Amino acid sequence: MSPRRNRPKAADPSGRSAEDDRTGRYGGFQSAEDWQGEEWNVRHVAGASAEGKTYRCPGCDQMIPSAVPHVVAWPEHAGVDDRRHWHKSCWNARDRRTTRVQRSRNAPKF
Repeated sequence: MSPRRNRPKAADPSGRSAEDDRTGRYGGFQSAEDWQGEEWNVRHVAGASAEGKTYRCPGCDQMIPSAVPHVVAWPEHAGVDDRRHWHKSCWNARDRRTTRVQRSRNAPKF
């Protein structure tokens, strides 16, 4: 067996860099949606890109386990601190959900 050769990868023929590739970096795609009279950036994250972290969904107040596909949404004119991770179904039902989710008595309080 011959040794492995580390050669630089050829540039993308389209001329785009990896930073410009919004579909490949997070395994999903990014779009803009209008919600509550404000423009929101919505990024669909593939499960493989979400390994190692868990998030709390603001729609259902439940945990999003590691390696589960989900949606990251934030207002267009907001900072990084305003990004929120949602279950895809919760993001799609955001207009039908109440603002305060009531937990059951035996639910964990984080």
